[in-house]
Amino acid sequence: MSHAFNGTVPKDVRILLTGAAGLVGQNLLVELRAQGYTNLVAIDKHAHNLGILRQLNPGVAVVEADLAEPGPWSDAFAGADVVVQLHAQITGKHRELFDRNNLVATRHVLDACKTHGVPYLVHVSSSVVNSVATDDYTETKKQQEAMVVASGLRHCVLRPTLMFGWFDPKHLGWLSRFMARTPVFPIPGDGRFMRQPLYERDFCRCIVKCIERQPDGAVYDIVGDTRIDYVDIIRTIKRAKGLRTLIVHIPIGFFAFLLRTYALFSRKPPFTADQLKALSAGDDFKGVETEAVFGVKQHAFEAAVRESYCDPRYSHVILKR
Repeated sequence: MSHAFNGTVPKDVRILLTGAAGLVGQNLLVELRAQGYTNLVAIDKHAHNLGILRQLNPGVAVVEADLAEPGPWSDAFAGADVVVQLHAQITGKHRELFDRNNLVATRHVLDACKTHGVPYLVHVSSSVVNSVATDDYTETKKQQEAMVVASGLRHCVLRPTLMFGWFDPKHLGWLSRFMARTPVFPIPGDGRFMRQPLYERDFCRCIVKCIERQPDGAVYDIVGDTRIDYVDIIRTIKRAKGLRTLIVHIPIGFFAFLLRTYALFSRKPPFTADQLKALSAGDDFKGVETEAVFGVKQHAFEAAVRESYCDPRYSHVILKR
């Protein structure tokens, strides 16, 4: 099959997704199948989330494997026309988790791409590589992106901001479910932390355009069109879901203390003190015009929130962290 499609891609092109059972992967598979793509391969180590993937996407080839461990999973790269690299450790208590899943796994994936002559790689990085924040996620995502650039593979890099959408077990998805089951919702400080949330479906359409056009060496910062304060995000979710939850502001220092305390009792805390620090870091990301570059007009924020958390097709499907 052709190594460069120049915008005309046969629908049976072989597309392999790593970290496919995560938030972006699940949404991307829905989008790819909706656009008629039929030869899809999904690799992930999370058995429960792969079960959801299989149920929602019959016909997709599934490989359950830990990419940080060498193994026969690399055989799935044979004949792949495009690899979309999505696997990432986003939250965690210990640095070794980030090293293992963001760096070691990526080295193995890049080796598999080279061994099997994969013509093109779409690497999903993160806007944190441009962030003023410093934490294990940010540092390892920077190193991961550098590995891709130095690999010699034809590739492009996408750097999305904070994402939300169907299947979200963390971030806004977790917050929306927490708000639905508690009478009081705490906000750190005045909540005036500007965010640029990116709707998953909009982002996935940008990924599909990269699969089709295959820009070589391009780096795209993909930023949500809406600039909105954290407290207004919460109010939008509350309004969209018709909730009566009382929103209460508490001092940032005390909020951070509560997060650190919660982390002592939770193996996978949904929101960490490091993320609170990043939330209040004051980042203001600049991105490409997705409509001009990819032909993707972003959803209005409130409409995207409503679809994410009220749509009967997928809003009830929640991945495990």
